[in-house]
Amino acid sequence: MTKKYTCIIVDDDEIDRLTVLSFAKKFPVLDILGVFESAEDALLFIDEQKVDILFLDIDMPGLNGIEFRKKALEIPVCIFITAHPEHAVESFEIETLDFIVKPLKLDRFSQTVSRIEEFMEIKLKASLFEASIGGDTIYIKEGHEQTKVKLHEILYLEALKDYTLVITDKKRHCVLSSIGNLLKEDHFQSFIRIHRSYAVQKQFIQKINSTEIILNNNVAIPIGRSYKENLNLFS
Repeated sequence: MTKKYTCIIVDDDEIDRLTVLSFAKKFPVLDILGVFESAEDALLFIDEQKVDILFLDIDMPGLNGIEFRKKALEIPVCIFITAHPEHAVESFEIETLDFIVKPLKLDRFSQTVSRIEEFMEIKLKASLFEASIGGDTIYIKEGHEQTKVKLHEILYLEALKDYTLVITDKKRHCVLSSIGNLLKEDHFQSFIRIHRSYAVQKQFIQKINSTEIILNNNVAIPIGRSYKENLNLFS
């Protein structure tokens, strides 16, 4: 059975509302609860209904899309669809998953739906890890189960927004913690950050060149410019 996510569409332009609606209906994963021409009407609706996804215009009379999102941060996913690209930076400061510039095209909307599904799947699986007392083991909560992971078996860490993927030879785990916060933990002091999105352990490095590190399993990890000095820690 296909997992469904509830969503609403908010746009003061009728043609744009109908375009988003027609595209959304093509994807069974999207359950459209309502379509609104004003943010004020949508705000009243979400007070009574649980909504997973906002498809939201920005330039609207009265309460605009940015102001609306600030009042609805409890909704996990916000997708801005707007004719005003100058608002992109501001929008990502209020937990925006995607920003689409009009006119909306089906292939671009399809990419957004894929991004939504990936994000929601990670959100469902991820939880805070619990470090064991002593030793080099952490316990990662995944659903209702706890998985024991030995730190010396972790090949590398990969950042994914507010989450971090913990990669071993056997499995990819996900924890609800940024890579920056994770690396501050005592248990992760053996990891060295080589890129904004990656941290590795010395014992798994097979080769280092000017642009990437090759691990023992032949996985290539890019080296970020601002992290090149950290390579001295491998010598």
